[in-house]
Amino acid sequence: VQLQASGGGLVQAGGSLRLSCKVSGVTLSQQVMGWFRQAPGKEREFVAVTRRNTNIPNYADSVKGRFTIFRDNAKNMVYLQTNSLRPEDTAVYYCAAGQPILSYSQSTAGYRYWGQGTQVTVSS
Repeated sequence: VQLQASGGGLVQAGGSLRLSCKVSGVTLSQQVMGWFRQAPGKEREFVAVTRRNTNIPNYADSVKGRFTIFRDNAKNMVYLQTNSLRPEDTAVYYCAAGQPILSYSQSTAGYRYWGQGTQVTVSS
């Protein structure tokens, strides 16, 4: 199983980036897909999740209204559209796949597979 995240970069505050996660080795439609991020000196934190059978995503309060997670099962791709970026969004962003129960869908412990991360840096 491989998850390959890409799309990060350096952007000014207020800008946008689209992060991509290419998934191979598992059937994407059977996976819960999450995005997490980790800033220097901080723990990895939940950003967004898209579940298998519904198209109802969940977001961390800090990104609601600015970030959008969506998936294309036919292309084995998951995306995170990030808009109105702020300096505090600076972090390494990771995509993750698994089959967590609902109560663990926002926890790193709920995911079995992880990508290598992509750096997002937002300048003020």
